[in-house]
Amino acid sequence: MKCIEDEIPFEVPEGWEWVRLGTISNIVTGRLDANTQTTDGDYPFFTCGEDVFKTDSYAFDCDAILLGGNNATGDFKMHRYSGKFNAYQRVYVISTCLEIDMDYLYNHIHYYLPTLQSLSIGSQTRYLKLGMVTDLLIALPPLNEQKKISLLSNRYLQYCELISIEKYDLSNLIKITKSKILDLAIRGKLVPQDPNDEPASVLLERIRAEKEELIKQGKIKRDKKESIIFRGADNSYYEKIGGEVSCIDNEIPFDIPENWTWCRLSHISEIIMGSSPNSTDICDDEQYTEFHQGKIYFSDRTISCSGQYTKSITKIASPNSVLLCVRAPVGEVNITDRNICIGRGLASLKPYKEISEIFLFYWLQALKGRLVEKATGTTFIAVTTDVVKDLIIPLPPYNSQISIIKAIEEVISQLSQLEKSLN
Repeated sequence: MKCIEDEIPFEVPEGWEWVRLGTISNIVTGRLDANTQTTDGDYPFFTCGEDVFKTDSYAFDCDAILLGGNNATGDFKMHRYSGKFNAYQRVYVISTCLEIDMDYLYNHIHYYLPTLQSLSIGSQTRYLKLGMVTDLLIALPPLNEQKKISLLSNRYLQYCELISIEKYDLSNLIKITKSKILDLAIRGKLVPQDPNDEPASVLLERIRAEKEELIKQGKIKRDKKESIIFRGADNSYYEKIGGEVSCIDNEIPFDIPENWTWCRLSHISEIIMGSSPNSTDICDDEQYTEFHQGKIYFSDRTISCSGQYTKSITKIASPNSVLLCVRAPVGEVNITDRNICIGRGLASLKPYKEISEIFLFYWLQALKGRLVEKATGTTFIAVTTDVVKDLIIPLPPYNSQISIIKAIEEVISQLSQLEKSLN
C-alpha cells in the first residue's frame, strides 16, 4: 500500500471515489497496423488522427471510447463509437460495465487529455504506454449523478460548440468586412468625393517636378518607362511613354471618380528591391544595421525588430517606407519607422511628397490580388521588379487621401476591437 495524496488533484463530494481507469474499464489496443490496406468495407477503421476509413472486417463490437495514442505532436484524438469497428494498433479501445455512464467517462478522459499528452513519450512520434492510460485517476460519483452530470455537460458542450462556430463565422466576417472597406476605398466609394478638390493629375505633375529635382541632384535615376496615363475623347485610357501612345483599357480594373487618375506605382514612390548580404555578415550585434529578409517580423502596421543585423549594407529601406513582400507570400505589407537593410524577399516603396505612406500601405493591401496574379515560380512564387513598378494605382487628390485614411482607420479600429474580444 502506498500514499497517493500527491496524485489527487482536488477534493470530491461525499459518496464519490477516486479510482484508476483500469479498474472500471477494459482497455485494449487496436488490431490493425499502419500498413493495413483499407477498403470501402462496411466497418469504420479508427486511426490516431481525424480520419476514419472503412475496412471489410471488424475486431470490436461494443460501446467504446477510442483514444488515439501515436502521432508526431502528441495531440491525441478521442472518438466515441458504438457498434462493429476496427482500430489501429496504437488506438486504445476503452469499454466498461453498465454501472459506468460512458458519456461521463468520455468527458472525464477528455478533460485529462492535456495530462496524457504531457506524459507521452517518443522522439519522432509521440505515444502512450498502456500503463499511462490504465493508471489515469477518475473521480467517480454514483451512477445517477454520473447521468445528471453527463446530461448537463453535453448540453453545455453543445453551447460551447455553437459559440465556437459562431466565433469562427464572425472572425471570417470581420476579415471580409476589412477587405470590402479597402475595396470601396480604392474605388472612391468609401467617402463622399468633393468635386472642388484639386484633380489628382495636378498632384502627379508636382510629383514629376519633384522627381526631376531629385534626378538633377543625383539622388534617383531617370525612369526610362516614365509615362502619362490619360483618358481620351473616346473614354478609353491611354498611356504615353516617350513618343509612343497605346490603349491600356485592358489594364483598367474599375471606374474611378472624375478627379482621380490612374498611374504606375513607380510614378508615386521610389522603389528599391532588396538584396541579401552574405550569410557570414549576418550577426546579432546591435551596432550594425538591422536586417530583414521577409515578413516574419511584420505586425499590424510597423515592422518589429528582427534581432538580426548585417555588417555589409546592401539595400536600405528608409523611415516611412512601405515594405512589400515580393516572394512567397507575395503582397504582404508593413511600414518601417527606421533604417533597415532588406533582403531579396522585400521591396521598399518610399512615397514622394503629398503621398502618405499610410495611404500606400492600405492601397497595396487592397491591390494584393493583382500582384499575386502576376507572380511566377514553381517552388515559391515571386514578382519581378517590373511587375512592382508597373502596378497600376488609382490615385485620389491629396485631400481625399486624408479623408479616406481617416475613414478606413475608424472602421478598422472598431473591427479590430471586436476581433480582440473573440480571443
